[in-house]
Amino acid sequence: MLDKIIILALEEDTSLGDITSETIFNKEHYCQAVIKAKEDMVICGIELAKEIFNHVDKGIKFKTAFKDGDKVKKGQILATIDGSTLGILKAERTVLNFMQRQSGISTLASKFVSKARKYGVRICDTRKSLPGMRKLDKYAVLKGGAFNHRMSLADAILIKDNHIKAIGGITKAITKCSKTAPHTSKIEVETKTLKQVGQAIKAKADIIMLDNMTPEDIKKAKKIIGKKAITEVSGGITLDNIEDYLKVKPDIISIGALTHSAKAADISLQIL
Repeated sequence: MLDKIIILALEEDTSLGDITSETIFNKEHYCQAVIKAKEDMVICGIELAKEIFNHVDKGIKFKTAFKDGDKVKKGQILATIDGSTLGILKAERTVLNFMQRQSGISTLASKFVSKARKYGVRICDTRKSLPGMRKLDKYAVLKGGAFNHRMSLADAILIKDNHIKAIGGITKAITKCSKTAPHTSKIEVETKTLKQVGQAIKAKADIIMLDNMTPEDIKKAKKIIGKKAITEVSGGITLDNIEDYLKVKPDIISIGALTHSAKAADISLQIL
C-alpha cells in the first residue's frame, strides 16, 4: 500500500523526467542537503521521507535523530541527506508534500489532546481524510497523541442520519443491527435531538454520538444516557470552543478537522 502511494506521488512529478535538473546536472553530481523545521511542530513523515529517497535512489544517505511524533522547534534540522543531486531534487517535492501534511495533522491533533488531557476525554479523528491517504492521515493523528475512529465502513456499526431516514427511525435501525451484528460488535448511533437520544437508549445502543449539539444540550443528553452507553460528541468543535465541550466531560470527542482542515506544517529542504 505504502509503495503504491509513493510511486503514484513520484509519477505526478517525474514520470516524464525533470527537464530543469537534467539540463543542469549530470548523474555524477553529488550534494548534501538538510530538511529543516521552519516552525514549532510535532514532526511526522520522517520515516516515509526515508522510504521515498530510498525509492528514488538507494545510494542516497538519509540521517536523522528524530522519529515520528517528536516535538521539534523552529530552525531545527530534522534530517541530512547525501547523494545524487538529481535524486535529491527528484524526491524533494514528494518528501515535503508528505511531511508537511502529516506534520500539520500531528501538530493539530497534539493541540487538541493537550487541551483535553486534564479532563480525561479521548480525542478521535473521523473518516474525513484525503482520498487514498487515509492510513497516512490516521497514522499522523496517532503520532499527535489522539486516537483513530473507524478506518473503513467495515470496522464498526455506526448508524448515521441517512441510515435512520432510509429505514424509518432510530429504533428500527438499532433493532435490525442488533439481530445480525456479531456479539463482539458495539452499535453506535448518531443523534441530533434529545428525543433521538431517548430512543437510542431505549433501543440499547452501546455508543451514542451527540452530533452538532450545544454544550447545554449535551449536559441534558448525558443525564438521559447516564452509564447506559458511551457518549461521543462531534460537530463544529474547534480549538477555540473545545473547552466548553470538555467541561461537560463526554467520553469521546471526534473531530473531522484533524484530517480535513489541518494546516500544512512549514518544512523546507535546502541544499548546502
